[in-house]
Amino acid sequence: MQSLEDELDTARQLAVADLADAIESIGFECTRCGACCTADDDDHTATVFPDEVRDLQQAAATGDEEHDWRDVARPMPYGLAESDDGDLEGETFEWALQTDGCGDCVFYEEDDAGRGSCVAHDDRPLICQTYPFSIALAGTSQPMGEAVDSVALEAQREAGEAGDEEGIVRAHECEGLGRDISRDDAEELARALKERAIRELEEAIAVRDRYRPADPGPSEVVVHDSEGAKRMDGTPLED
Repeated sequence: MQSLEDELDTARQLAVADLADAIESIGFECTRCGACCTADDDDHTATVFPDEVRDLQQAAATGDEEHDWRDVARPMPYGLAESDDGDLEGETFEWALQTDGCGDCVFYEEDDAGRGSCVAHDDRPLICQTYPFSIALAGTSQPMGEAVDSVALEAQREAGEAGDEEGIVRAHECEGLGRDISRDDAEELARALKERAIRELEEAIAVRDRYRPADPGPSEVVVHDSEGAKRMDGTPLED
């Protein structure tokens, strides 16, 4: 199994043109159905980097109204338990976009016709920019929905590493798949997809290197990200 550093080198060497070819071959057009922004059986969960949380805080601020870290992000729920008082407690890794009372992303809205939109569209995280695609490397995250298609890049085929069923570019459940996509749009999506893979691996390496067990107390949550251990409100645990 390759190290995270080797996987990062692989991600950095991905050719945008090859990724765009793969995306074109699968096809995609957003139908604004909202399925990737809303809850299904579980609350909506989309990984967001610390700097993306701060960008969204700034983007969401209007006038003198500031947005708290917790208005934008919540601890990734995996690994956390519910205390006797009903509060979450324990340690987890990374942040997820905050959800509303229905489990939907707080930045999701629907118009009168039921068409979904993101109120922070211009500042949305990379995982949202690239859905429903992912790069299948160890250390990268896989979005909600099962992988329903994949395409191997030419370099993979030449090296005999994979057929399309084990391709590095994966597409996840989405009603927009299989639709025509322009070359310009495919390349824009490919650039974001490569950037996301690189950022996810850089984040994973930094989390690994900075991690120290925190031993949180009752009804206390500690989140480990690339900047260190944090409380639920995004402040450093050491402060």
